[in-house]
Amino acid sequence: MTLKMSTPKVSLMAEVPEDLYNALQVYLDGNPAWNQHRVFCAALSLFLMQNSECARDVNRIYLDALFDYTT
Repeated sequence: MTLKMSTPKVSLMAEVPEDLYNALQVYLDGNPAWNQHRVFCAALSLFLMQNSECARDVNRIYLDALFDYTT
């Protein structure tokens, strides 16, 4: 499963601590290949991989986000 146009997406709105948001912005400013969507996909999928029994699709999303496989 790669992040293609046909992949269903859901928008999330979440409140995060200001310090976490600021750290994310500093990271994104210094790493132009990354964006907020890619960071959240990688972080959430890694959390699920480490803390639950998840489907292979979650593993694929993590790897796609980590290695920027968007096609």
